[in-house]
Amino acid sequence: MANSKPLSAMDAEIIKSAFHKEVRDKKLPESQWRDFAAQLVQTYTGQKEVDPDMLEWIIRK
Repeated sequence: MANSKPLSAMDAEIIKSAFHKEVRDKKLPESQWRDFAAQLVQTYTGQKEVDPDMLEWIIRK
């Protein structure tokens, strides 16, 4: 994504739902969750830096 954009609460919920669906469908090991969540956020927002608290919230079961 060329331009970075802020993440709304709705965007965050969508990313979290997509994350959990992909983890379940692909049977990703927990050791890969943080990197996968970061990739989702980076792809969606275009930002290289991802808030660690957001990552924790996304990967929380």
